[in-house]
Amino acid sequence: MQYSSRPILTALLLTGTLMLAACGTPGDNLPPIPNALNDVYRLGAGDQVRIITFSDEQLTGDFRVNDSGNIALPLIGPIKAEGLTTNQLEGSVAQVLKQKNLYRDPSVAVEVISYRPVFVLGEVSKPGQFPYQPGMSLITSVAIAGGFTYRAVDDMGSIVRTVDGKPEEFRATRQTLLRPGDVVTIYERHF
Repeated sequence: MQYSSRPILTALLLTGTLMLAACGTPGDNLPPIPNALNDVYRLGAGDQVRIITFSDEQLTGDFRVNDSGNIALPLIGPIKAEGLTTNQLEGSVAQVLKQKNLYRDPSVAVEVISYRPVFVLGEVSKPGQFPYQPGMSLITSVAIAGGFTYRAVDDMGSIVRTVDGKPEEFRATRQTLLRPGDVVTIYERHF
């Protein structure tokens, strides 16, 4: 009697496929980053800004957003910066200058000169903290961290991002753009 190996091979392939589908890739259950979270940049603790108050050297300089989310300006005191855009911070500084009768119609400009770092963890050669650069994506952060290890899932990862004051975890592809303060995790591949 002669047996055909074809049904056995088919059954093994089907079983293997079902097992892989059941296991899935780590992070598959995470939601993707909503587009709204990639819109406008908001300041956070650790960012360094340059504030230029035209015609006043004392109110022009580089300031760091502290752990409380404030910047301390001479003659004015602390001003809330965390969660604001640079345009909103310009308006806040100008408003305080008017309220304190320091200027009738102040002209203020704000620019970010140094962003909070990003953190890259998991299956990369050199995990750690790295300076953020505008336009940085998941794959460029991996490149800065020395590249993928041989065990890495190399087509996706996860990003923990603070949204409305709470950390949330999202699924990310190679092209997902990062924000300062993001924590990237590259998962280990299951063989």
